[in-house]
Amino acid sequence: MDPWVIWTIVAIVLVIAEMVTLSFFLAPFAGGAFLAALVSAVGAGTILAWAIFVITALVLLLVLRPVARSHVKTSARIRKGSAALVGRQAIVVERVVNENAVGAIRLSNGEVWTARCYEHGYAIEVGEHVEIVEIRGATALVV
Repeated sequence: MDPWVIWTIVAIVLVIAEMVTLSFFLAPFAGGAFLAALVSAVGAGTILAWAIFVITALVLLLVLRPVARSHVKTSARIRKGSAALVGRQAIVVERVVNENAVGAIRLSNGEVWTARCYEHGYAIEVGEHVEIVEIRGATALVV
């Protein structure tokens, strides 16, 4: 059996093992095996194929693995739209109450939103700092 076929089989086995483990540890070795298969296919010797395998695997392991692991640790749920406003600070520009009347708040970027108190029976006066707890429709509920 030709060496490039063996390298290709090794690479495929490593890719499958990586898909099972999801550790991004075997993927660099699979990349090295694929490059070694290419080098072997063009007629390079066994020593050169092994050197390409080792160098490629080490470089991918040392450079790409930390990047890949940091992406895995980031939150998969990225808040977009009005949901991204929850937790942000704002300043009251029009008295905020919880009854039928609706006040207004200004975010740090200058946007003005209608607002109501999150808790019943409270009022927040103009100039006070508030935090957005929830968004209902086009109205921010604040505390």
